[in-house]
Amino acid sequence: MSRKLAAFLIILGVFMIFEWVNLGFNLADGHPTAFYVVHGVLIAVNVVLGVVLGIIGWRAVRGSGSGSDGDAALKGRRGDGG
Repeated sequence: MSRKLAAFLIILGVFMIFEWVNLGFNLADGHPTAFYVVHGVLIAVNVVLGVVLGIIGWRAVRGSGSGSDGDAALKGRRGDGG
């Protein structure tokens, strides 16, 4: 994974967490309970997805600098003598 894509995943994860938590705080009163249940589930799922995307991006950024094992395996398959 490229560093640009990894950085994008981190930024997307942070944005998702910020946006959905902000939505949770901005929900107005006066709606039926089902409205809050549905939005609560949406918020929880999207915050978890944001965390997962951030973790994937963070691991990709950390792993891309030191040459991963996948690169060595690929060199071995191509016969580069890696």
